[in-house]
Formats: sequence, C-alpha cells, structure tokens
Amino acid sequence: MISKSELVACSALNFTQFGSKRFTLDELANQLGISKKTIYHYFNKKEELVQESTAYLLQSYSREIQEPEIAFCKDPLEKIILIYKKGFEHLKYFSPTFLFGLKKYYPKAYDLFNDFRNDLVNKTVYELFVDAQKSGFVQKEVNLKLVCELYFLNLNAIAFGRSSLFDKYTQQEILQHLIINTIKGIVTKDYTNKFIQK
Repeated sequence: MISKSELVACSALNFTQFGSKRFTLDELANQLGISKKTIYHYFNKKEELVQESTAYLLQSYSREIQEPEIAFCKDPLEKIILIYKKGFEHLKYFSPTFLFGLKKYYPKAYDLFNDFRNDLVNKTVYELFVDAQKSGFVQKEVNLKLVCELYFLNLNAIAFGRSSLFDKYTQQEILQHLIINTIKGIVTKDYTNKFIQK
C-alpha cells in the first residue's frame, strides 16, 4: 500500500500544478493506481489532504533555505536574494489557481500558507534588513517595515495576478525586477559597489 508521505508528496505536486480545487481525489487515485478508499484511509476529507500537502510544501521550502549556501551567507542582503531565488524555483511550477483555491475553498490550508509568508517576511526578511541597515548597507532613513509590506509581503499576488508571471518571464527576470532592483533602491552608495547579483 502507498505510504502517507508518498500520497502527500504526489498530492502537493498535483495541487500546485492544477489547482487544489480542480484536481480531484478520483484523478489522484487514478494517477497513483490506488482506490479512493486508500486515500480515505489516511484522510477523512479532501480538506485535510490539501492542508497536509500545503504543510509539506512549506516544510520543503523551509529545509531548502536552511541549506549551507543560504544559512552560512554572511551578507544579509545577498541572503534575502537567495531566499527568494529558492522560493521562485518553487513558485514557477504553481498554477495561479492553487493559491486562489486555497483561499476560497480551503481556509485552514490558506492560513498555513499565509502565516508562513507573514513569518518569512515580517521576521526573517525584516530582521535581515535590520542587520543590513545596522551594518550601513541600507540607507538609515528607509522604513524597513514599510519596504517589507510594500514589496515583499504580497509577492504572490503580483506573481499570480490574472496569470502567472512565470509563464511570461524567466525566473531570473522576475528575481531581478521584484527583488534585486527593490533592494538596489534602498542600499547605500558604499554597498552599491559590492552588490552581488544572484
């Protein structure tokens, strides 16, 4: 019998590509070559599976941004860029309907996503900006909370408006325009000379 972790991993892949509401449990069962009853052995309803699949995606991303390349990066601004570069590697595979479906049909799963996003921006990214400002990399007069709210908190809404930006532009172009150029606009002149584009 298929394991719960295999079921969740396959579900996460399909929900992100086809939408959490649109991709049915019948389609999932057919794809895995199992009965729907097997899915219900692990989950009482689809909402629980969507929630666990969302948690799986967030945990995968959390592990990836703890990898040595990012975890040991000394430059706080470069670290922000690397965090979003890694995030965009995941987001490029998301269907715009995935997050819309979470918000509309699976509020508990959407809350998981929303809480994760808020923590990432308001804690991790904000604290990295604070470190950068204390180190003289970011202009003193910049309101870092406002920068986070304006440019980083709602990236998913920008990236997945009516369609996915990832369908129109390369991942590098999106990273450059949404993240790197925003950071370039608030750095000090001293830092500009050593700014590393990833």
